[in-house]
Amino acid sequence: MPINRRASAKRGTGARSRKFELKRVDYYVKPAQPQNWSSKNTDMSLNTLSGRFALLTGIFVLLAELLILLPSLANYRLDYLESRLERAQIASLALLATDESLASELEAELLENADVFNVVLRRNDVRQLVLSSPIPGPIAATYDLRHQSFWTSARDAVAQLTDHEDRVIRVIGAPVNQAGQLIEITMNTASLRREMLDYGLRLLAISAAFSILTALLLNVAAQRMLLVPIRRVINHMTAYANAPEDARSIITPTARLAELNEAETALAAMQRTVTSSLKQKARLAQLGQAVARISHDLRNILTTAQIFADRLETSADPAVRRAAPKLVNSISRAVNLCETTLAFGKAEEPAPSLSRFNLAALVAEVTEAEALAAATTEDAPPIEFLTDVPAGMMIRADREQLFRVLSNLARNARQAIEITRKPGTIEIGASEDESEWQIRVGDTGPGLPQKARDHLFEPFSGGSRKGGTGLGLAIAADLLRSHGGRLDLLRSDQDGTQFSLHLPRDLAALPMRDEAGLV
Repeated sequence: MPINRRASAKRGTGARSRKFELKRVDYYVKPAQPQNWSSKNTDMSLNTLSGRFALLTGIFVLLAELLILLPSLANYRLDYLESRLERAQIASLALLATDESLASELEAELLENADVFNVVLRRNDVRQLVLSSPIPGPIAATYDLRHQSFWTSARDAVAQLTDHEDRVIRVIGAPVNQAGQLIEITMNTASLRREMLDYGLRLLAISAAFSILTALLLNVAAQRMLLVPIRRVINHMTAYANAPEDARSIITPTARLAELNEAETALAAMQRTVTSSLKQKARLAQLGQAVARISHDLRNILTTAQIFADRLETSADPAVRRAAPKLVNSISRAVNLCETTLAFGKAEEPAPSLSRFNLAALVAEVTEAEALAAATTEDAPPIEFLTDVPAGMMIRADREQLFRVLSNLARNARQAIEITRKPGTIEIGASEDESEWQIRVGDTGPGLPQKARDHLFEPFSGGSRKGGTGLGLAIAADLLRSHGGRLDLLRSDQDGTQFSLHLPRDLAALPMRDEAGLV
């Protein structure tokens, strides 16, 4: 379908000059917090977002211009040939209407004005050579405009534009105003190619101007909508990395684009989490140093107390002599705990030293110590301690570490019952199978609150009572993990709480000794 030349020129306003666009695309808006971006962000290499955006813009603009230029040239060629047919028809009709004596004088002028060599009209099934002149060479091609598709016209336009030779062609078309059946002209291609080149250059000039403007506007829009917010996020990340403890460096989401705002919101949440964790770790480090210093001095005090406790075994009072071993054992455990704390302060948690021992005897020590503590507490409700441990059950573990685990769990249970000011029961049971030993510690207390269950084995987060630190459960879980076991919460509700300790039998990688300390 023919396309008007003026409309074709308007549609030929694509984009073209990639070189110019690559030079001008490095226009940036100044970041809100300038960092060391000056040399990196103005780089137009393909490794940067700006460079790749510029390259894609240039490719798409050139592709759009090609898609516009090709049909525009094809339509321009078609319009040009139709205009020559129209001129030739007017010239032939003028000659036919003129006196024969003047025909010979007008023929050369009419052919020159129509820019053709001859004109053939077919009317009433009669083919008539109306205008004629010598043809400078053989006819190279014949084009019938009555049955020509768009793709054929585009192909012929490209061939015409790339052919530098001046050739003679025959053009066939339908006369206007039904002035005949067909009209045929013979013409050269020099003027046609020259007109097509002029039109193409004008179209390219207009396209280049619009290409430059389009590329510049797209680049500025991309800078303001994408690159500037991205740089802001990067600048905040750099500033936050330099001072993660400073809450003022946390980004405040301000992006208008939903995707960028979501990214800033996620970054802010992550920064707040990291800052909180760093502050908590700093407090724990300070607390650890303080505990290590206290443990150092307390160890010296307990060592002196241990010396005096040893002398109680020679007392004349039988009751004192019976109590002396328990006192010595308690002081020894306290000294060992101080030593362990000092080692932990150096990030040197001692590995379990395994031995075979009777679990029932260890549980009896734990319950006896907790029963004594409950009896000495003012206004404490009566607490019953029940044990369900086979008398001959021997297990393999670090005896002192397992004592600490059971002692922490029993103490937590006792304190939970004391809070209710109602009588309660603490039960410790044990069983075994081919793969592991299982120990159960349960109570009839009020159960753990939801916050304690959410942070059960986290230090300073899983406390179940006011003023509690949650260290007991964290220590118990860590000690069991060092044995290759685990600590599970079986239940915790209004009827009480029950924990389950699992100790694997396969502990071949850990050092082994018997109760006498022999390997």
